Amino acid sequence: MKYRRLGRTDLKVSVIGVGTWQFGGEWGLTYTQAEADAVLRRSKEQGINLIDTAECYGDHLSERLIGGFLKNDRREDWVLATKFGHHFNGLFERDQLWSAADVRKQLEDSLRALQTDYIDLYQFHSGSDEAFDNDDLWTMLDKEVQAGKIRHLGVSIGSNDNLHQTAAATKVGASAIQVVYNRLDRAPESRVFPSCAEQDLGVLARVPLASGYLSGKYKPDAAFVATDVRSRHDAEQRRAKLEEVERIAANEVPAGMDMAQWALAWCLRHDAVTCVIPGCKTPEQVDANAAAARYASDKHPQAWRDAVGTV
Repeated sequence: MKYRRLGRTDLKVSVIGVGTWQFGGEWGLTYTQAEADAVLRRSKEQGINLIDTAECYGDHLSERLIGGFLKNDRREDWVLATKFGHHFNGLFERDQLWSAADVRKQLEDSLRALQTDYIDLYQFHSGSDEAFDNDDLWTMLDKEVQAGKIRHLGVSIGSNDNLHQTAAATKVGASAIQVVYNRLDRAPESRVFPSCAEQDLGVLARVPLASGYLSGKYKPDAAFVATDVRSRHDAEQRRAKLEEVERIAANEVPAGMDMAQWALAWCLRHDAVTCVIPGCKTPEQVDANAAAARYASDKHPQAWRDAVGTV
């Protein structure tokens, strides 16, 4: 595993993280504590130290499963990132809760679910610019930082070209941006990444496998069960993306290279990206994702370029 500094913080994070939306039950699976433990245990064995979750992945369900694991592990070995603003209100349904009082309650609920007394990275979660431009919210969060309940603040932008929130990150005390970035969606390269570089912000690239489409496992006519969020994607857009994936597999992925590993390495080759956070459904997927870290080694830049090309 390789590690990078998360923006201007003192946190060193693995270049491969573990996303945990799947623990909340909206990716076609439900998890027991033992199954979640197996994914997180294998992540640690592979040198992964960043867990990304949110209070709305289930009603704190993902956080509770992570907390159940952490109570029997060394909390200090992990960089724990969670988010606020969207309260789970049923499958694929969310309430928007952005007031300082609402978010303070969400923070306390997250700490309790995670069975910890601090969160390493607490992220504004895909809210509107109006919700973002709330001085009372950021004043409250700064007080929680001073109290030690939050180590660092971050912004998970909903639109991957949201320069308003990215450019204001330093002003509100945030040290990292989370953004959708993958081979099918390169929008952050134009404006968001340059702003992150200018401010020395860490970048967590979410959906690096394009909701699993870049794993290479799905044909253009693939269908998904109703409890899988991908069943809600526009059918024609899904087909077009999967047809593009077939073209990429044929023309860009080196022969013999696993496509998912290539897609993760493709994200990591951009200087702005600190870490990718693919969802991992099984320990075997953790192993496959972690293997992409070898292409992020500064000691073997030629292997990296051979695998994923240059920017």
